[in-house]
Amino acid sequence: MRAEILKINSESPQLSLVKYAADQIRAGEVLGMPTDTFYGLAADPFNLRAVDKVYDIKTRSRHKPLSLLIESVDQAEELAKSLTEEFYALARKFWPGPLTIIVKAGSRLPLKVTANTGHVALRVPNAKIPRAVVAAAAIPITATSANLSGASECTTAEQVHDQLHGRISIIVDGGTSPREVASTIVDLTDRDSRWRILREGAIPSEEISGFFAKG
Repeated sequence: MRAEILKINSESPQLSLVKYAADQIRAGEVLGMPTDTFYGLAADPFNLRAVDKVYDIKTRSRHKPLSLLIESVDQAEELAKSLTEEFYALARKFWPGPLTIIVKAGSRLPLKVTANTGHVALRVPNAKIPRAVVAAAAIPITATSANLSGASECTTAEQVHDQLHGRISIIVDGGTSPREVASTIVDLTDRDSRWRILREGAIPSEEISGFFAKG
């Protein structure tokens, strides 16, 4: 299977191409997609066959949940439940941007996406292509990195093609990723603390800690 390369301008995404990408996702395809960190695998999280494809493409364990890219706090409210003051404060400060926030998942999300954890990781990326695609598709999209599990993450469409050749049918080429570091992950579901940093990434842990200290 030779992947179709879809070149979209990262600064001014062409509406016709954005719609095509969104339509493909709605039809159950899995696309390689640029974000504001690494390239990701974009699929419809409500389409269980598409979710299975994501796990198969990456050879990812089904015990690991999939994070989602969304376009707004309003969309987060549709996907999560019992959102806390800490969530809204982080979203106001760091979204759109490279911060992934883990919250309690709402009943609307399939268990395959959450890996039966009851939690979901959400992010509003500071990148025009994925936000435009999410808006055009009118659904969130999966955001797991576009690479084989355990392999290096990809910062270009070429790297995605080289690593996932034969596994993926469409790759959106939005140029080189603006950074070579993953998003920072903050977990708001811990019973013993209001928040904790699961992974330090593009946003330093000191910035997160300092933000909460001020609040």
